[in-house]
Amino acid sequence: MAIFSKSNVPQFSVDVYQNEYLPEGAGEVNAIVTVTATGGGTVGTAVSAPHLYSPGQGPSAAVAIMVDSSGSMDYPPTKMRNARDATAAAIDTLRDGVHFAVIGGTHVAKEVYPGGGGLAVADAGTRAQAKQALRSLSAGGGTAIGTWLKLADRLLSSADVAIRHGILLTDGRNEHESPQDLKAALDACAGRFTCDARGVGTDWEVKEVTGIASALLGTADIVADPAGLAADFTQMMETAMGKEVADVSLRLWTPVDTTVKFVKQVAPTVEELTGRRTEAGPRAGDYPLGSWGDESRDYHVCVEVPSANIGQEMLAARISLVIPQPDGSVQNLGAQGLVRAVWTDDMVASTSINPQVAHYTGQAELAQAIQQGLDLRKAGDMDGATAKLGRAVQLASASGNADTAKLLAKVVDVVDAATGTVRLKAKVEEADEMTLETRSTKTVRVKK
Repeated sequence: MAIFSKSNVPQFSVDVYQNEYLPEGAGEVNAIVTVTATGGGTVGTAVSAPHLYSPGQGPSAAVAIMVDSSGSMDYPPTKMRNARDATAAAIDTLRDGVHFAVIGGTHVAKEVYPGGGGLAVADAGTRAQAKQALRSLSAGGGTAIGTWLKLADRLLSSADVAIRHGILLTDGRNEHESPQDLKAALDACAGRFTCDARGVGTDWEVKEVTGIASALLGTADIVADPAGLAADFTQMMETAMGKEVADVSLRLWTPVDTTVKFVKQVAPTVEELTGRRTEAGPRAGDYPLGSWGDESRDYHVCVEVPSANIGQEMLAARISLVIPQPDGSVQNLGAQGLVRAVWTDDMVASTSINPQVAHYTGQAELAQAIQQGLDLRKAGDMDGATAKLGRAVQLASASGNADTAKLLAKVVDVVDAATGTVRLKAKVEEADEMTLETRSTKTVRVKK
């Protein structure tokens, strides 16, 4: 385990969990990589980029809050009021000195505060002005989320700050632009800011909201009852204010004749990173991990190595943490982990699956089983849905994922969790089904 230390940012460490022993002829190596950042509360003036830190306050940051103000936000009228109250609560949670803006989102994006194409700097005065400006936010018009994101990107990039973050709230489907337009906006914003997305009520599309959060390395969730928005927005903003390092990447180096099969985040949620690789020199690639505060996340790395004879061993992959710089150089965070392969004729050693790898393989299968089961249910294939959701119940029970098990029990009647024997409920509340789908990728950590 290696540790990176700097007076004003978290210390990063990397731990690798794997069974490095392979039987003769085998060539697939699996490892769980735990990345941990600790001690970020000690703030001062950054050595590498002094302008990016506010003394005594943490890294400089900019936040754009995008609030759906389309016509559907008036049904019921309490929805718009709750959204305004939640935005006000989020504004109250901003640290002094943080740049911020509020965007009203319909089929076009409009600046609610401060206006003029710029950002305000949070203090008692600007918070009061922003909350006053929220009163003018009324519902009307359509929904084109790509325009909201592009305006957020323009505003956030106007500030020279370390952390850029968006919070996006929608209550409806993205009906006033094509899926291609939304994807183009997400592609343009990826890597420029992170974004948490929330769906309020039950008239929005789960795959749209989770897709936005996934592309922008943020969180997604449902707030079925608009009355819960203020608490959710406050918590989201508190988390955003705790971020201290942006644009961290996991750099994976592999030797000649080695193939990276996949890299995925497996805790706190399942997130596929394989396709996001950017090349970083000979046999190395960077996978984006987003912004970090004091936290720990787990990643599953799988590589294929050329098979070797009994007794041989090799370095299958080297993992480091870097922050790519605009000039093409990188800031190395010093933490490093090694993934090894050792060929043995000891059957006990070579056939045992590392508990961390086994646990997270199950958690990834759990997420997939839920999504496939719900898709089959919507398509009318009740037998297929029952089989997939039964498997999900079995996996949730075996891995101790109690939160997901509770959500599943609102969609199926569990006859026997251990065998995955279930019956589909005849009537399922829409909010319960959407909650299960939205939170299907949330995992429980393996007890180390």
